[in-house]
Amino acid sequence: MNIEIKKSKKPIKYEDAIRFLEQRLSEVNKNESKELIWILEHEDLYTAGTSSKENEVIDKSIKILKTNRGGKITYHGPGQLICYFVIDLKKRNKDIRKFVSIIEKTIIDTLKFFKINTFSDKDNIGIWYNDNSKVEKVAAIGIRVSKWIAYHGFSININNDLKKYNAIIPCGIKDKGITSLYKIGNKNYKNVDDKIIENFILNLKK
Repeated sequence: MNIEIKKSKKPIKYEDAIRFLEQRLSEVNKNESKELIWILEHEDLYTAGTSSKENEVIDKSIKILKTNRGGKITYHGPGQLICYFVIDLKKRNKDIRKFVSIIEKTIIDTLKFFKINTFSDKDNIGIWYNDNSKVEKVAAIGIRVSKWIAYHGFSININNDLKKYNAIIPCGIKDKGITSLYKIGNKNYKNVDDKIIENFILNLKK
């Protein structure tokens, strides 16, 4: 499978990342470049997807960047793993629903490796953890499809500051919380990025 794997050690500015993804999308569409899986981190940032609403912002003083991805308002920051991609669905039967389930399975399989059991929810996109009947989100998914090429990505909360979510209604869901891998379990998530890449490629091949 001809996919470029990119890992950034320093935080990447959101606008720079999106510019890069859109450029790659154009190149993939013309068969001038490989598909892409890119692991990175952002500095503190709130982004709003195409279905977000004004009343989902609790703290009106925060700056929010409007984006063209699907979904609502979310937070990105240090300690959160971001996985961006540019994947050509024309090579995969133009099946958006199947691609979303590939992402969900990739996250669930990866967290299972670290002995954390999570699940997807058809009504609330993302990956969830059930802590004694309290359901909390540990990973968010936001995808855009252009010219049958999927891009943007997903994020997994590892050890980011969860208090930052108090400024918004994360992903527009009021009755469920947000958690992180540090809050759930042990503190050793070495090579979680490699595991994500390995599972993503494995699931794309199926």
